[in-house]
Amino acid sequence: MNCDVAHERIVLAAYGELPDEQIHELERHLILCTECREEKDQLQALRTLAAALPVAEPPANLVARSRLRLEEALDTLPPKRWYERLSQRIVNNLASLQAAPVAAMLLLVVGAGAGSLGGYEYAQGRAAHAAQKEQSATVQTQPAVTQAQTALVPTPAEVASISSIVQQPNSNVVEVNYEQVVPQHVRGSLEDPAIRQLLMLASEDATSAGVRDDSVGLLASECRTGHSCQGAGIRDALMVALRYDRNEGVREKALKGLEPYVTEDMRVRDAVLEALMNDSDPRIRTSAINILEPVEADTSVRQVLYSVANSDQNPQIRNVSRQVLSRVPQIQ
Repeated sequence: MNCDVAHERIVLAAYGELPDEQIHELERHLILCTECREEKDQLQALRTLAAALPVAEPPANLVARSRLRLEEALDTLPPKRWYERLSQRIVNNLASLQAAPVAAMLLLVVGAGAGSLGGYEYAQGRAAHAAQKEQSATVQTQPAVTQAQTALVPTPAEVASISSIVQQPNSNVVEVNYEQVVPQHVRGSLEDPAIRQLLMLASEDATSAGVRDDSVGLLASECRTGHSCQGAGIRDALMVALRYDRNEGVREKALKGLEPYVTEDMRVRDAVLEALMNDSDPRIRTSAINILEPVEADTSVRQVLYSVANSDQNPQIRNVSRQVLSRVPQIQ
């Protein structure tokens, strides 16, 4: 085993993901290699220090937003062709066997070939036997089976997607696997935690701008009236909508819902400052300036207002920023 392979296996062993036979090979290498042994000790010390620190759970909105972005990114990737998948599998297999003796590789290849051939012949025999059995059974019971299965098929509106279609060999029997949509509804007060949770989920619904607009509007109304708008709940959902929603109306409602907390919550203040500097809608930027006026004495707010008043490309934004600054003589 060379040191490059040992470095990879040291990391896997530290997290308990290295097979037993490779652990023994690594231990024999560490006995002879001082450098790799020191690296293992350093990694173990680092894990011990990291374990002593508290682990912060990511916010639910961040997890949901990250999962949504990952799914969108994966959807944009072109599918790999069969020969690309085959070449990648061969490279992975060779990488895992790079430290094995040549004889072991030959035995593995021969064994895999023999196993594949035997499995293929066995599968062919089983398939032929199953086809004959299925054909005889179909001739006897085909009308009854068709009627029973047809009665179980849902309406198209209840089917979310078709996952696979398989035709039985030498027969007209087709197996269709599908995902079924079961609509549900719940009714309750805006103070109900279940209702609030559903509204926060709806605020990140990428498929419907109308649903996001309705949910953010209700959440913003709750915050404006001061009904349990905690930072770890509704307030976080509104900040996510203000930063990332593509609909201007949704972002504007989120900004209005955050207005009562700009003086007391630094995170809200930072989100409004980001909207002032980066939002594409001049109305939202103007509203952000007016919302920040009560806290213009804050250093970060004052610096942003000065920067916008002097160098922003939009003349309306420059004028509104100057008007806000002119109302505070001590910072002129």
